[in-house]
Amino acid sequence: MKSKSVFICQVCSYESLKWMGRCPNCGSWNSFLEEILEKSKNKDIIERNAVSIDKIEERENRRNRFKTGFDELDRLLGGGLVPGSFVLIGGDPGIGKSTLLLQVSFFISKNHKILYISGEESLEQIKLRADRLGIISNNMYILSETNLDVITNCMDQLKAEVVIIDSIQTISGSNSLPGSISQIRDAAYALMNYAKTKGVTIIIVGHITKDGFIAGPKLLEHMVDVVLYFEGNSNLLYRILRSTKNRFGASNEVAIFEMREEGLREVLNPSQLFIEGRTKNVPGSVVSCAVEGSKAILVEVQALCCDTSLAVPRRVVTGVDYNRVSILTAVLEKRFGLNLQHQDIYVNLVGGLKINEPALDLAIVAAIASSYRNIEVMDRSVIIGEVGLTGEVRPVSHIEKRISEAFRMGFETCIIPKSNLKDIKQKDYNRILTAENLYSVLDVILGG
Repeated sequence: MKSKSVFICQVCSYESLKWMGRCPNCGSWNSFLEEILEKSKNKDIIERNAVSIDKIEERENRRNRFKTGFDELDRLLGGGLVPGSFVLIGGDPGIGKSTLLLQVSFFISKNHKILYISGEESLEQIKLRADRLGIISNNMYILSETNLDVITNCMDQLKAEVVIIDSIQTISGSNSLPGSISQIRDAAYALMNYAKTKGVTIIIVGHITKDGFIAGPKLLEHMVDVVLYFEGNSNLLYRILRSTKNRFGASNEVAIFEMREEGLREVLNPSQLFIEGRTKNVPGSVVSCAVEGSKAILVEVQALCCDTSLAVPRRVVTGVDYNRVSILTAVLEKRFGLNLQHQDIYVNLVGGLKINEPALDLAIVAAIASSYRNIEVMDRSVIIGEVGLTGEVRPVSHIEKRISEAFRMGFETCIIPKSNLKDIKQKDYNRILTAENLYSVLDVILGG
């Protein structure tokens, strides 16, 4: 058995035979750590025959998914946890990952044996959180361990149907240090093989870097079946759980939770959440409708324009794409004649939600123009549409779903792109207004 030493960048996994102060691939400083790579001797080739797809027998328990106790989380997963699946959950510290998994563990333990492994907390700390959440179960087992061999041995002896590991960065093998690139890769690979061969559902927690991505190699996200991200500020009550990958259901779905003293509680009507407490008849406030996965959500877009004393005006954007707001500001200056070059512009999506779809363009434009002219937008209206560089209003997807959600929440008027009108089966011309360009829509909602 021969071994050699290499230096691996802990940010991008770039490998080098010698230590370097700066990574030539990603530009990070002091990110190289030494790793020991082992080369095993040549082994005999194992023959394995291919099988016709119609002769593959599905395991009996694969069809029965584990319910998590949260209807929104089950919808996010495509109907629940699939037996034998490998799930990754990431999020900022203190956002509620461990709380959610403890609540899920308690619900699953009512009918199935579950093992909760923590590499960051002691048994006493987990027990304190469980008491606060009101969790009492004799079918839920807790293990505080970081050694992968000990964890695997415990899983074999206990024969749990669901295993939760918090977190993958703390699990160490025999040849690597916790938190290193090779450690995360090797531990995840071993756990993935265990889940697939034994039919055990394994959920792992991943730490988040300062850039908002799961720490470790990108390979980690490719290995798992489902990737869930917790979004939002840990100081706020609301948490947004988003699926960015799902082999058993639709991706880019969201579930919204509210943090309470007794744990997380799902929010079944997110539209009410994000427009609740909105001040009416105020310049710069516009309601639009975004579609996240299969769910239509009403959101409030706020904008504030004020004279600047700086040589370069300030542009502060929260919840939507900064570059997109810069483009829309330029369109307003060029196509609608607004003098915004001496204005500080602040744009905010209320509630901590982050949306990156063009259907909010028209609402952002209307909010900026409304604040600049100090004229409120027409009351009880929802504005939907994409804005092009020439000032045209372009069609968006899922228009019927957006309109239905707006009317369900009690809004009286929907302003939509004119070219979307043909996609609507039930045309209510008294409540639906169409826009072909910025001139027509801003004249209507701002009164010229």
